[in-house]
Amino acid sequence: MKTFNEKVWELTKRIPKGKVSTYREIARKLKTKAYRAVGQALKCNPYTPIVPCHRVIASDGSLGGFGGKMRSPKKMRLLKREGVSVKDYRIEEFERILHRF
Repeated sequence: MKTFNEKVWELTKRIPKGKVSTYREIARKLKTKAYRAVGQALKCNPYTPIVPCHRVIASDGSLGGFGGKMRSPKKMRLLKREGVSVKDYRIEEFERILHRF
């Protein structure tokens, strides 16, 4: 049986390049409201870049944390490199590129 973290990582692998999803969306798919637990699972992700945790953002379109830091320039660079438009640490056209499971 898979652990909670393994389930989070498995879903995160399904987010296509150029798209983003949210901690809430992953939690919803797992039938829980444990959004912060999703964040903690991604913080412990041992499979980067196979599990692209940089593609998971906050539900308001802000980038959220990455590598233990809020407002991470690295997360912003990774997303921009994949064609995601980011301005002031927020995703532009958030609804258009949101990946729902």
